[in-house]
Formats: sequence, C-alpha cells, structure tokens
Amino acid sequence: MIAPITDPSVIEGYLTDASNVHGHADGLLRPRSTEEVSAIVRHCQANNLALTVTAARTSTTAGPVPFGGLLLSLERLNRIGAITHDTATAQVGVYLGAFQTEIEATGRFYPPDPTSRNECTLGGSVACNASGARTFRYGPTRPWVEALEVVLPDGEIRRFKRGDPVPAAWPVPQWTEPNVKTSAGYAPAKDAVDVFIGSEGTLGILTEVTVRLTDLPESVLGVLAYFPDRATAVAFMRAARAAAREDRTGTLSPRCLEYLDKGCLAFAKARIGAVPEGAGAAMFCEQEVMACGEDAHMAAWFDALTTSGALIDETLFSSDPSSRASLLALRHAVPAGVNEQAVRNGMPKVATDLSVPDDALDAMMDAYEAAPMRNALFGHLGDNHLHLNLLPSTADELATAKAFYVELARKAVALGGSVSGEHGIGKTKKNQLALMVDAATLESFRALKLHLDPNGVLGRGTMFD
Repeated sequence: MIAPITDPSVIEGYLTDASNVHGHADGLLRPRSTEEVSAIVRHCQANNLALTVTAARTSTTAGPVPFGGLLLSLERLNRIGAITHDTATAQVGVYLGAFQTEIEATGRFYPPDPTSRNECTLGGSVACNASGARTFRYGPTRPWVEALEVVLPDGEIRRFKRGDPVPAAWPVPQWTEPNVKTSAGYAPAKDAVDVFIGSEGTLGILTEVTVRLTDLPESVLGVLAYFPDRATAVAFMRAARAAAREDRTGTLSPRCLEYLDKGCLAFAKARIGAVPEGAGAAMFCEQEVMACGEDAHMAAWFDALTTSGALIDETLFSSDPSSRASLLALRHAVPAGVNEQAVRNGMPKVATDLSVPDDALDAMMDAYEAAPMRNALFGHLGDNHLHLNLLPSTADELATAKAFYVELARKAVALGGSVSGEHGIGKTKKNQLALMVDAATLESFRALKLHLDPNGVLGRGTMFD
C-alpha cells in the first residue's frame, strides 16, 4: 500500500466540504489507480481503520468529512476514456463539467447538471445521485449510468453493467420511495449498478463510470421572466409543466423551471442591479429548440407568460450562448449573495433540500415563507424541490434555524415528500432520514451495509451512526 501523507498542513485542505463541518484524519492517501485503491481498502479492513472517500468536497452534507482514520482522495483518478455515440467512460476524479465539455465536442450530450458541475467530480455526482435544473426534463444521474467499476469493502474490484443482477446474497432493501425527486437512503435497486448510485461511498468505492449519451440540442432558448408575486410565477410553472408533460417536443416544453423569490431578487439587485420595479418573483427557464423552430417557441412562451400574469415587458429571451450567459448571471448572483451574507453574519447558512409531490407545493411554500429570519428561497420549482436558505446572524438564531429546518422536514415527509431531493444524507441529515423511513426500512439499509462492510470501514458516520 502507498504510504499515507501525515503532514497536517496538507491534510488540512481535505477536512471540510460545503457543509462547513470540519473533521480530522490520521493520514491522506491519493492513489493513481484502481489497484492502489484496492490495496488501501484491504489494508484498512485488515486493521479496522475507518476510510473516508473524498474528491472535490462540494458536498453539503459532510459525507466526505472524516472523523478519524484515513482519508482517500480520488483526485488523481482523472482520465477520460472512450467517448462513443452511445456512451462515455471516465475515471471518477474527472470534473463533471470538463467531462461534459469533451462529450459535447463530439456532438453528444450527458444531461445531469448539478449547480456545482464545474467544481464537482463525476464520481461524487454518481455517489449522491446528483441532479440539477435539467432534472425536470432528463431526470437525475441514476438513469444515465450504464456501468461502474467498484472496489468493494473487502478490496475486490468488480465491474457491473446495466442489467447485471444483484448478487443473490446481498440483502438489497425493498421499500417504496416517495414519488418525488429524491436522493435519500439506499435505493430499492433493480440491478447491481443501482446498488451503488446514491450510496454516498458507504457500500463501495467507485473508480470508473460509464454513462449513457443522448442527442445534443442544436440550440437552447433562455428565458428570464419576472412576476409580481409567487402566485403568478407558480401559475406559469404549472402551465409550462403541464404542456411539457403532454408533449416533450412541443412549443412549450421547458427543460428547466427555476424559481427565485423576492429575497433572492434583493440579493441579485444588490450585486447586478438589473431587477425591475414591481418584481416579487422570477423564473429562469430553458427551452431546447425543437423541429417547430425558435419563433414558434417564443410565441408559445410569450402567450403562456402573458396569460399567467408575468411582467411581460420585462421578460428577457436569449437565443445564443453569450446572451444566455447574461441571464445566468442573475441566477448565479443569488447563491453568491447568500454566501456573502452568511460571511457577513459570521454564521453558517442553513439550507434545505426538501421535495414534495405536485399537490403539496403550495403548502410547502407557505411553510417556507413562515421562516423566522432573513432568507432566500430558490430552486427547482418544476420538480417541487426548492432550497430555503436561512441566514442567522447570532448563535441563538442559528439554533432557531436548525430547529425550523427539522419542522420543515417533518412537514415535507407528512406531505409525501423526501428529506433530500439531491444532496444525499451524509453526516448531517441522519436524523431527518429517520423521519422519512420507518424502523424496518432503516434496518434493511443497515443490513446491506453490514453485509458488504461488516466492520463499517467505508464512510464511517455517513448515513448511519
């Protein structure tokens, strides 16, 4: 086995993620091959050493944060392999955005697009079943994964492809996931590949991924629409969502429907200024141009926006990458503004990741809007999956924010939703997972973990105590 790095000044850079939870480790390992990963895992099993996998540390749930033992960084497994018409293969340390750029240069398309896609790795996105804005049209990562190379907790290297049966001895949980966008707990896997997607590094270490590709859209129309209030924005979303579900290639068939509330617009105005008076909400949307042509799309969008009550004179359309980037500037100004405010407050933000069914959206938004402190609500409205960012400014407010988050999680579950739409459970949301699944289901998760990793070496503290 390669010798671990023990220099504290080097290890320090690997001890936290976007959750701001800070951990500690006895050593850092940066293997260059799957075989080296295997040797490390075997050593850790033989010596009952905790092993935590990390990559780009964009996680918001502290999954890659170690609390003792060794830390395994996969950053050097960063080679892109074959890109064909139907599939593309890469090692897990490749940055997702760079991988997608290489794919798109061939005229093909890999749709999953977490907000951090230019900062997160391919392996990390698979490990938490990441999604993003385009999930409204294309779904999360799971259906796009075709094959995996995995180092099992005993060090065995296995390659699984879609359709390979789950080994008969593996007690895969069989439970009914909520009928919403979700990335919480172990999936009721249909095949061996499914077992590892979204397992957050607790059942095996991914080293190589093969994904399925589709047609690259010839062009994309961007839309930034302002609304006087939440009600008109939601009315437009529902009309657009219904049209897309009825006809995926129609004139009104968005690939993303993203929401920004009044608090978000205040942050955007402070940073870039270009927010019209009277705007109480906004929607950022994208439409892939279909055979009907751009003019037909623009007419359909204009009609739907007008009917719903949008501030139509303030609506912005973009039909080329550079002008679409200017629309994205407003969307990206919001999380930047939120993070800057958290720094000024001297307290971490508390951000939700809850999703609910269609008929529960209004009730959930009512709950968000009852937040007891300054906040910003944005996210994937088309999937009923919004992120409430609470901004406490004192220790007491931080405690209040965390308690309010638990209340929101309880409400989302009561409404038939999930405690994690896209970020996973990690080390920070284990109590929320217990709100969502019953004791028998949670025990079935533990049974699979213990079968594959009886010493609990991989991802110790993630998903389970």
